[in-house]
Amino acid sequence: MSDICINLVFEDVLSGVVAAKILAASRQRYSIGVRYNAGGFGWIKKRINGFNKAAKGMPYLVVTDLDTSECAPLLITRWLGVPRHPNLLFRIAVREVEAWLLGCREEFSAFLGVPENRIPVNVDEIPNPKEFVVNLARRSKKKGIRLDIAPQDRSTARVGPNYNGRLGCFVETKWDPTLAKENSPSLRKMIAALDVFEPSF
Repeated sequence: MSDICINLVFEDVLSGVVAAKILAASRQRYSIGVRYNAGGFGWIKKRINGFNKAAKGMPYLVVTDLDTSECAPLLITRWLGVPRHPNLLFRIAVREVEAWLLGCREEFSAFLGVPENRIPVNVDEIPNPKEFVVNLARRSKKKGIRLDIAPQDRSTARVGPNYNGRLGCFVETKWDPTLAKENSPSLRKMIAALDVFEPSF
């Protein structure tokens, strides 16, 4: 069976690494065509209808964060405003892609150097996963984790200087989406959709 070639649209570097790992772990065989690093949700929102039209000739996987929106179906309806083409896989991380990393509770707690019981079982219920990860890192026993992931005192940055690098390394070497989905309904839905996806031309 030949691979399904799919273009990938994501908010930032970390989201791109996560999405690629999920595709690699899918029951379907995927190969990634073009990767669009949006640099934020605004770029995706502005172009989502263009991706929906382009999906007629080539599948697209679009991954964005729910952030403060009410729910994923409402966000999709508001952004698209037209019927979604079957080849447009539009998936929402609840509430940010960091929640999906936290879903691997044992592996992520060991990576950060914090007790596992500090990570909730249902990670989709964490209001601000990025901030949650940064605060966990501040309490880490590992100096390198603290310096890379948490911003310095008095800094106006939300995250540390090597936030994406450190977390991206975790994704590539330790993170298992098939384990993480047990603690994240939104990740479980994404994996289920990818496992059964067949392009429609």
